[in-house]
Amino acid sequence: MKKGPESLACPLTALGNLVESNPDSNSRNGASVKDKNMLSSPGELENIQLNPSRDTPRKKLCGYLNKLGIKGPIKTWKSRWFIYDENKCHLVYYRTAQDINPLGSIELSSASFNCKMENEEGIFEIRTPCRIFTLKAISKQAMIYWLQQLQVRRWEFCNSKSRFPVGNSQLVNEPLAGRTIDNEDFLPLVKTPTEAVGLKAASLPAPQTSTALQNISLKHPWTEIQNTVFNICGSKQLWGNNENVFSFDEFQENPANVDEEQETKVETECAVKEGTLEDGRMESRLNWIRKARWKNSGFPDSHEELSRERNPMDKGRVLQQQILTLTEEVKSQKELVKLLHKALEAAQQEKRVSSMYLTAAEDKDRLELVRHKVRQIADLTSRLEALEQEKKELEQILTLRDSHIQELKEHVQLLMEKNHAKQEVIMALTEQMARELSDPLQEDNTITAETLYKQQEEIEHLKDDIDAYRTQNQFLNSEIHQVTRLWTSVAENEKALLMKCACLQARNCQMESKYLTVLRKLQEAVPGLPSSHAELVKNLIQEALQWDVKEEGEGCFNLNPISEYDEYGFMTVPDYEIEDWKLLAKIQALEIKSNKLQSQEIVEKPLRDRWNSIGELNPSAELKSLIRSGIPVEHRQRVWRWIVSQHCSHLPDHYQRLLQQSKSTEHPACRQIELDLPRTLTNNKHFSSPTSQLIPKLRRVLLAFSWHNPAIGYCQGLNRLAAVALLVLEDEETAFWCLVHIVENLMPPDYYSDTLITSQVDQRVFKDFLSEKLPRLMTHFEQYQIDVSLITFNWFLVVFVDSLVSDILLRVWDAFLYEGTKVIFRYALAIFKYNEEEILRIHDGVEIYQYLRFFTRMIMDGRKLMNIAFNDLNPFPMKLLRNRRSMHREELEAELCELEQIKAAYVKERAEQGPQNLKEVASEEEEEISQK
Repeated sequence: MKKGPESLACPLTALGNLVESNPDSNSRNGASVKDKNMLSSPGELENIQLNPSRDTPRKKLCGYLNKLGIKGPIKTWKSRWFIYDENKCHLVYYRTAQDINPLGSIELSSASFNCKMENEEGIFEIRTPCRIFTLKAISKQAMIYWLQQLQVRRWEFCNSKSRFPVGNSQLVNEPLAGRTIDNEDFLPLVKTPTEAVGLKAASLPAPQTSTALQNISLKHPWTEIQNTVFNICGSKQLWGNNENVFSFDEFQENPANVDEEQETKVETECAVKEGTLEDGRMESRLNWIRKARWKNSGFPDSHEELSRERNPMDKGRVLQQQILTLTEEVKSQKELVKLLHKALEAAQQEKRVSSMYLTAAEDKDRLELVRHKVRQIADLTSRLEALEQEKKELEQILTLRDSHIQELKEHVQLLMEKNHAKQEVIMALTEQMARELSDPLQEDNTITAETLYKQQEEIEHLKDDIDAYRTQNQFLNSEIHQVTRLWTSVAENEKALLMKCACLQARNCQMESKYLTVLRKLQEAVPGLPSSHAELVKNLIQEALQWDVKEEGEGCFNLNPISEYDEYGFMTVPDYEIEDWKLLAKIQALEIKSNKLQSQEIVEKPLRDRWNSIGELNPSAELKSLIRSGIPVEHRQRVWRWIVSQHCSHLPDHYQRLLQQSKSTEHPACRQIELDLPRTLTNNKHFSSPTSQLIPKLRRVLLAFSWHNPAIGYCQGLNRLAAVALLVLEDEETAFWCLVHIVENLMPPDYYSDTLITSQVDQRVFKDFLSEKLPRLMTHFEQYQIDVSLITFNWFLVVFVDSLVSDILLRVWDAFLYEGTKVIFRYALAIFKYNEEEILRIHDGVEIYQYLRFFTRMIMDGRKLMNIAFNDLNPFPMKLLRNRRSMHREELEAELCELEQIKAAYVKERAEQGPQNLKEVASEEEEEISQK
């Protein structure tokens, strides 16, 4: 293809290609920009050549608009030729329709449109994430047409681009499947204003809002130079050296008025034949189009048009208008020629220096030329620094002058306001004097007529305002509707992608957990492996331990990162001191994350939605089911407060009186409370330090309870119950009443007494249930003489605190506070059911005890444990629990009574034998003394 001005033919008929050119690369690519914007491949060109008339091309959205410049201290309107690019959804703008290189573009895919009634007629805004573009059409009709067309093109582009393949998952592609744009009747369609929009407007003169020189873009000088050179070269080819610019002989052979269909046909033919026709035929077609532009640009033929004007005054005005237009054009061309002369002189100077350097005979001469050039550079650098310094000084002076001008403006404004107030006073006095001097009847008639005229004017203005606001409201409604639909589709796609990402991350965590489990099995088998294999296993384990689960989200997208502590301050990853258990901690952390990712959208979100829909809390089967499923963090405190208030009547100032009593009198249990405070919830950051803010609150709650219930006072384990209540409820008085509710309402009597008789009864009842619900496991325990009460006694006493992970622990507490101690039995049985197979694989009593010490911390799937507790273990009637408690309590009391009798008999026997034993000891001592 031929390069240069001749190869840049048909700028109007290839507007679709020109839109794709990058304005930022024009200054580097020069005239080759056109080559890049040709048809993308020979196959496309062949298809178009074979089928030139099958598909009629769509009407292009283009026309002149005034753009508000935002660079520099002065904001001015500049006329620009705008073209919509359907491939990129950009609105590209040129200085004139004849330019070949664009000045910039506006991205519409993420933009919104707005028109304000307060602005002048025809002004609207395009808001992008980076910038706000203010444009002005020649009329209100043209503005509405542009806005409607841009809305339609933006919707079509976004709807076509949003359907992207994401594997075979229907979840992602479903939201946008089958969607089409609806014809909501927000704003009636506006007819195309042919005088301002379309290819026909390109042949009309551009609306000038400023002088030709002010209309030039100073931000893109090189693009302006390229466009001007192209237009000048094209004009020379068009007119020739001796041809009259007002001669249109060739154009007169064609129709005078070309309709839109002919223009579209010319555009298509020119775009198709641009790469295949010979240069001569292309140039003739281009010359015809340029003559058409000149013909329609408002300059009449010197003989025909002037002869039509019968009035000499009209002829003079026409010629005057031509002279003014040509004068402005000549001025702008002179400015451009000056710039070109300067560039040419610099290039010639550089060429002469290069020629001297190349023609130099010796290296010495070349070295001298280089030194001369270096001196010139140093001189120019010093000049540049001086100019920059001068620029800074001038900027400072300008700033001072601006501030002074602002002060003067404020002073002038104040004087004008005073003057205006004085004039209003003078006018009021004048009108008052005129009314007093005039006839009263005539005065009334005059006032009535003037008032009626003003009211009519106000009514007309209000009608215009109502119409303007109605139009603005209709457009903004359509804009909000379309933007909302776009946002909804994007949100649905994002949700689908997040769900897919969560599933992938959950699978990844499961794979990593399995890998670490294999490493742990190998770690146990290291003593029996060869040395090379054992060393390899140790290296792999060391590498796995160095990887931190909590920091895996760094540098990548992580949906549900694991923090070091949860919402209540519990450690999410256990910190085992034993080296062999650190790998186990990694496995637990991965299982926690996998369960959270899998249940986040499937279980947690619907459950949270159900809790959000609940207003006032009332006892019901639905509430019971929700509480068993787990209370979300944001609702847990409210539900716990409600449960405590349902069962405990808060006595006014009762808690404060107990605190005053504990300050005035020291309780006997005070020492034991102080010893237990540092040992409370050591895996929680709110209690791990002696300086924690919750430690004093816990002390006050325990002391108040010891005075509130003197029969119990304080028992080891109450500190953990009160600590959990403080973490959730936060208020220490509410936590105190929660502890009262647990000890006095939920737990049976004597559960925390000195003898712990009821606690021992529950252990016997639990063994009965374990034999009934899990007979294989109980037989296994009896075979190896395992007493499960050594493990489970603490579970019942503190309701699993320090035994289960925090997430499962709080779910157990949710159901426990609402239903009572039956929940403890359910979950205790569910824990053994959860790990039954693992326990049955162990065939050594010591290993079974070691496993039972920490196996509750291995439970990570709270949903599975909850299903076992409330579904697999049914039926579990409360009446059966009461009967078992009564039976075992009678047996235990009988045993204790028998023990007391044995103890009394033993004490009595020892008391009777006491004096005789003393006499025998004394006699033995006397014999030893005598022997000495």
